[in-house]
Amino acid sequence: MAHPGPLAGALVCLPGQDSTLKASFLSASIMLVKALSWESSTRSYKFTQTPELIQCLLCILEKEPNFLANLFRQKIILVIVELSHLRPRLKPTVKSRILQTCLQSLYNLPPVEMLKTSLPPLELAPDVVALYQKSMQALDLLLQAFISENESMDEICFLLQCGPCKEQGGPCPYLQEPRGRKDQPLWVLLQPGEAVPQTPAPLCYPCTGQGPGGHHSPPEPREHRGAVMWPQCFTLGCQATGQHAEPWLKSSKSYERKRVVQSIFLLLKYVVDYVKLTEEAMPSGLGRQLGLLLLLWWDRDQLTQSHSHQCVYLFLQLLIQQKGSASEFMHLNKMKNFEAKANKDSELKFYSLVKTLDEHLTVAQHTQLVLTLLQGLCSHDSLNSHLASELLMTIMEDRSIKPEQVAEILQELFQELPCIVFTSILQTTMKAVTALGTQHTQQTVEVMLSLCPPSERQVMPLWKALATNSRLARKVVTLLYTKLKLRPPRELIKVPVQAELVSLLALGTIYELLYIREYKTTVRWAFAGILLGLLTQLHYLFELDVVEGMSDYQEEALEAKALSPCRTCLEALKGLFWTTNYWEVFAHVKLLRGWELFEHLETYTEGVTLLARAMAHYDCEVKAVLGQAVIFLKSPEERDNIVAILIITEFLSGQELTQYLSRRTIDSFLNLGLNNPNPLVRAMSLKGLCSSLMQPQKVVLLRNQLTGLLDSFLKPQPQDLLGLMEILGDVLHQLGAQGIGAVSVKMAQHLLPLFEAEQEGVRGGAILLYGDVIYSGGKKFRQALKSHAFQALVPLLFHLADSCPEVVTKTKLTFLRCAILLKWEFRKELFSKLAWGHGPGAENDIFIYMVESNFSSYHQFLMQALVYLDSPNRCLKLTAMKFIGGILQDYFTDLCFYLKKGDVKTLKKYFEMLKQDPDSVSRKFYKHFSEDVTELSQYVMIF
Repeated sequence: MAHPGPLAGALVCLPGQDSTLKASFLSASIMLVKALSWESSTRSYKFTQTPELIQCLLCILEKEPNFLANLFRQKIILVIVELSHLRPRLKPTVKSRILQTCLQSLYNLPPVEMLKTSLPPLELAPDVVALYQKSMQALDLLLQAFISENESMDEICFLLQCGPCKEQGGPCPYLQEPRGRKDQPLWVLLQPGEAVPQTPAPLCYPCTGQGPGGHHSPPEPREHRGAVMWPQCFTLGCQATGQHAEPWLKSSKSYERKRVVQSIFLLLKYVVDYVKLTEEAMPSGLGRQLGLLLLLWWDRDQLTQSHSHQCVYLFLQLLIQQKGSASEFMHLNKMKNFEAKANKDSELKFYSLVKTLDEHLTVAQHTQLVLTLLQGLCSHDSLNSHLASELLMTIMEDRSIKPEQVAEILQELFQELPCIVFTSILQTTMKAVTALGTQHTQQTVEVMLSLCPPSERQVMPLWKALATNSRLARKVVTLLYTKLKLRPPRELIKVPVQAELVSLLALGTIYELLYIREYKTTVRWAFAGILLGLLTQLHYLFELDVVEGMSDYQEEALEAKALSPCRTCLEALKGLFWTTNYWEVFAHVKLLRGWELFEHLETYTEGVTLLARAMAHYDCEVKAVLGQAVIFLKSPEERDNIVAILIITEFLSGQELTQYLSRRTIDSFLNLGLNNPNPLVRAMSLKGLCSSLMQPQKVVLLRNQLTGLLDSFLKPQPQDLLGLMEILGDVLHQLGAQGIGAVSVKMAQHLLPLFEAEQEGVRGGAILLYGDVIYSGGKKFRQALKSHAFQALVPLLFHLADSCPEVVTKTKLTFLRCAILLKWEFRKELFSKLAWGHGPGAENDIFIYMVESNFSSYHQFLMQALVYLDSPNRCLKLTAMKFIGGILQDYFTDLCFYLKKGDVKTLKKYFEMLKQDPDSVSRKFYKHFSEDVTELSQYVMIF
């Protein structure tokens, strides 16, 4: 039967905190619990207002000053201990409030050695140490009383921290239930004129329905005997964190940590010695509690350190007792003894402990343990963070992490990473990531892809950690380009593409990794797989029509903007060649504006063809890429077949592929392409079968045809030079690696005068074809072609200022190809200026790269330039004057040494022509440099 009693009205109304009233109330409470304890029939009654009485006692306890002058604390806690035995059992809400208030009241006291000095002036000073000990003993009794009411591991975890609630299987309901009964709020009596009590927000009032902001609306205040009754809610989520021991275990004050660890130790010792846990429970919160205790193993206070060690082993002992394994219990005792002997060797000690934890914790508990250690990495105490990193590293190296733990661990680590204070701790943490990635590579990569968009780069330190091990780095990159192939059909994609496709996350990550130094070697190793993956991914994105941000991209924009998927793919493709030092391929395509072909599906195949041709020319990973292309040609995906056959057919023309594959093998997969449903694949397969490599007899026919075509150049006025050069270029390409031998030198000689043709198309066509010809002579004629290329340098340099933009573009490529053939020192820098340089600064740099790369050839350049002073093309004439002026200014001494008397006569002849030139710029040039020419002439004539 229920015992009604008028506690709600009589005990809650405490308008003052007078010490006499407090003492009287406490004495009455003591008398009450004594009377109840003497009455044998007490257990048959239900005391529904016990929580309200306890709340009043806690209010007194909260108001106690922060010193010890009496036994109020002890007596209040002991009364609560007795009240906790009454029926019905205290709800978790009430128990949590009791624990928080009692721990706050005792742990927050000054250190024992300062208790006496903290007392106010008193007539008779009490024995504060004795008071403190009795109060702490009362707290120990309270914890023991609670555990006696519910002898389970769940209860232990609740008392120490407030873990997940077993009854609800989710967050602890202590965070939702009100302080009063569920069907009525707790009412506080306010006297006339007294202020409304301040309550922390948000407050929950379950009695009146849901209010705004996700909280319940409070009931209106009532009048009661001339006073105002105001509803006062107690919600643990409002007034506290729901944690009991944790804030004290993490306290920055040594004496607070010492007190809480001692309480935990005494509680666990009591449970081990006197309590038999009723059921085998495995609350995940136990893992966090163990983690917090482990983080105190290196505490600067020896007693705290000792108790934290013992607490961990007592927890393990309880786990073993639940399993009832005698052999494991003996093993634990041996480990404790070993740990005591190996106190100075943390690695040995931690290894043994980690093994034991792995054996006895559930996966959920083990995960909570690791998450707690990860949070410990961020401690501002170097000793604490170092301990956390050592423990974490030991766990990772012990291979005790299960695949299902990886996601939670990496997500927590990613959150904590910016908060790690010490560099050494960060380095150890990265080693732990490496160890985790080595054990669970696929799970690690998948989780890291999901942490944040790759372009945000916060996740890059984790990717770098995976690159410290070359074997692991290869697995990671392989997984990434493999994930590019996860391409669902367009009709199956129902949400925004960026949020749906794993391949886009892999794409963005590959793009970022290209520019990370730690991955440079690995990217080079995986070049072929990445290349084919990017090319097919770009085609896939075109299929999805994800083309926004593709054509409006500004390469030289200073403002960094997030790239669209298509643009990311194209920039990754370009970056692949640049970062692996295949810059010649990048440059070749760039100067032909070939990368722009990849911006539209209509010109995509032209872009792939041009890229493959450049790769074949510069022997860029031909063997590896060919191997991947053969695999892609057998793929069921049409886009794979298209990319593969375009690459293969270009390689057939530009490389001697029989050093990698036999003709029979090549013939078999080309014939396979003839049966492909895609018409482009069939056509390109046929083209490959007709190549000179597959049909060697065509070489003689093509060379004979070339000789006949070359004769057309000798005619006084050859017809259709543009068409002729186009045919010559096509024949050169078909012969490919076979070369054209001695004809190449003749062709170069015929093309050079056409650089000055009046027709822009002829001029540009000759310059572009010349770039192909100088590479077509084979080893035997390479030196002769180098010599001829040297003669073309000045004309090409001047045509960089040609009035026709198309001619300038073609000249840039041929000028660079000459530099590569002649092996200039600053070839890459030259390309950068050709591609992105502007104005006089870029012109001057190109001039320096050319002249300085040809030491002792300054006088030859000068003599080649003189003829342009008589050019009818004013643009070329002005460029020649700039060049000649630069040579005369910067290399005057060298000219004095190398020029001959005949050279000086020629120089003076061209110079004198400028004296009477109708162009004022020419006359000004003559006037400015006439003294230099005269001085140079006198010096050469004398010597």
